[in-house]
Amino acid sequence: MRVRVTVPATSANCGPGFDALGLALELYNEVELAEAEGVDVEIEGEGADRLPRDDENLVVRGARLVYQAAGRVFHGLRVRQVNAIPPSRGLGSSATAWLAGILGADALLGRALSSDGIMELAVAQEGHPDNLAAALHGGLAVICWDAEARAVLTLPVPPYLRFALLVPDRESSTAEARAALPASYSRADAVFNVGRTALLLAALARERWELLGAAMADRLHQPYREQALFPWLSRVTAAARAAGAHGVALSGAGPSVLAVAAEPRATAVAGAMRDAFGREGLTGRTLVLAADSRGARVTELPA
Repeated sequence: MRVRVTVPATSANCGPGFDALGLALELYNEVELAEAEGVDVEIEGEGADRLPRDDENLVVRGARLVYQAAGRVFHGLRVRQVNAIPPSRGLGSSATAWLAGILGADALLGRALSSDGIMELAVAQEGHPDNLAAALHGGLAVICWDAEARAVLTLPVPPYLRFALLVPDRESSTAEARAALPASYSRADAVFNVGRTALLLAALARERWELLGAAMADRLHQPYREQALFPWLSRVTAAARAAGAHGVALSGAGPSVLAVAAEPRATAVAGAMRDAFGREGLTGRTLVLAADSRGARVTELPA
């Protein structure tokens, strides 16, 4: 038996929703898996020059978790990855790999895992649930995943919205970005983010696009990451807004930047971000994507 797992890119936080919001996007990694004797990994596309091709590969590690949970002996896996999602750019590439391995192995073993079971395995490895929930379920995912509550709710995204992305050539690790954050926050900053997160969800539900600029503001992670890692962020954000973006935020832990725009303006917004980034002496690419509404999916293939 051979299976293909297709997993979308994600943009976490969406501004104020730190570790609690994630958005699935129409950009995909595709992974084919089949049982084998030993590990054989083939990688094409993004990250092919540096991603591991042995037992350290995240797809293989995710698959091994499922075999262990099922009490089955893991003999090996043949993996073929075709990656369109740039790694280490704040677009959830590691979440796609964990999910591809877990979902693929679960399909090979007869699909015994629930969606919560899949999340439990993946969050234990990834460390935060936002990218995983959005990639698994699609749409805009609202996540509460801690010792007291386990919940993922998804909200639809209007099909005429587009998400313009500036994707710098420079990589940035999540660990590096989290190290830039303080150990504690003031009550004022906590209240600010609670209000902005609530406003963001309400503005999306009521299609009040003029409120997204304020709703996507943040005081918990973006100012600290800008100061320590991305000093150009405010100028790129200003350029996106001037070009017609409804709202702008760092994508996940960065360095990519996500701007929300109506479809006719999205290409201009992407170009404005690229030009502003270039004036900083930096290079990158742009993407204009719709939201993915389906989430990860598994297809059985001929052996």
